[in-house]
Amino acid sequence: MSVGDLAAIDLGATSGRVIVGRVGADVLEASQVARFVNTPVHAGDGLHWDVLALYGGAVDGLRKALRTHPEIASIGVDAWAVDYALLREGRMLGNPFHYRDERCERGVAKVHERMPHPELFARNGLQFLPFNTLYQFAAEDPAVLRVADTALLIPDLVAYWLTGRAVAERTNASTTGLLRGGEWDDELIGGLGFPRGILPELVSPGDRIGMLRPDVAAALGAGSGLPVTAVGTHDTASAVVAVPMQAEHAAYISCGTWGLVGVEVPSPVLTPDALAANFTNEGGVDGRIRLLHNVMGLWVLSETVRGWERDGHAVDLPALLAAAAAIDTAPVFDIEDPRFLPPGDMPARIDAWCAEHDIAAPQTRAEYARSIVESLALAFTDAVAAASRISGVEVRTIHIVGGGALNELLCQRTADRAGLPVLAGPVEATALGNLLVQARAAGFVSGSLEALRDLVARTHAPRRFAPRS
Repeated sequence: MSVGDLAAIDLGATSGRVIVGRVGADVLEASQVARFVNTPVHAGDGLHWDVLALYGGAVDGLRKALRTHPEIASIGVDAWAVDYALLREGRMLGNPFHYRDERCERGVAKVHERMPHPELFARNGLQFLPFNTLYQFAAEDPAVLRVADTALLIPDLVAYWLTGRAVAERTNASTTGLLRGGEWDDELIGGLGFPRGILPELVSPGDRIGMLRPDVAAALGAGSGLPVTAVGTHDTASAVVAVPMQAEHAAYISCGTWGLVGVEVPSPVLTPDALAANFTNEGGVDGRIRLLHNVMGLWVLSETVRGWERDGHAVDLPALLAAAAAIDTAPVFDIEDPRFLPPGDMPARIDAWCAEHDIAAPQTRAEYARSIVESLALAFTDAVAAASRISGVEVRTIHIVGGGALNELLCQRTADRAGLPVLAGPVEATALGNLLVQARAAGFVSGSLEALRDLVARTHAPRRFAPRS
């Protein structure tokens, strides 16, 4: 088996990147060739993603990647879940709404009037989150849905613009709430009054979506016949591919804007305990199930820092976290409280939560940072314990991948609270998982997910944080 070059488009909630990887039986390398901001836009009708700017950044990044790596054999796209664009005859009807837009609440009431969440969970296995796609569909203007002929999740939209083929990749489609047993749930879709015709053909990770359109290939300076390959297009599905874990004894935390905490299981867990704990069963690569709970993640810390910077205060994040680590105690709050979901003044919301619970609020920036990290570590360890109980997986190790793996204080406090070792890294798990699925489809590597994870472990050794008494 040879070594091959591949390109990953990785779109996150705050930025997008183009990564070039070199992958072979004993090689797993990744380097960032382009990074571009992802700035949501407030318009008169709500909060939207600027997907045209994201696509432009991705195209520019691919052009640069192909200049320096002309032998790229495949392109894969991953992004966040649930949000979508509506199209008519290939034309986008408007910029996609942001999952933090307040319209989602309207959709929840409409859906639950027809089917309460326990009944939905029995069909789709999803945690209740007010922004899941089916709630967003219910919040749409019915006239707009009638006009649309296609709905595409964000990574599928980018792949469509690259290839001209409209598909829905299964790991991301599983977050819509409209999938059952890996296929569109026609009965549910009809029962909720959604137009079935807007949902495209389903594909799986490793399937070829199509070749670059001739005009796109010309604009990129690419040769003819460069394919776009379906990966785990939900970024967490790609990240879990690159968690260097022994699945039977490990939990994972994919930590960035969100913290996705869970275990990998062979089939959905639809028990009353899973429902009560608000766990979700999302599709993974190779038909695995990601049994997990969505925790607020680093969003609260990053939004806090952005607020201070908007007020004219420069913030050195490493110095802030070092000061936070030196603090003996800090108040712990419920970081999963819905008040922390929208953008806004996080310190004021923390103050309000503390006042409601007769707890002294933080006073300094370092205290706010420590309070957020402690609250997040507690939420992580509670979710790990719940995942172990619900699944029957005996968790002996916690893996933290993504940007959170760089937060030493968070990794250490998670280990301390859980009483379990934390293995941190790789930071670039999402991009690596994207590249690995492409590489296997192209024949540069072979084997099961365990074989792919072994390659990650051999080339990207994680950092160990032992629990302190």
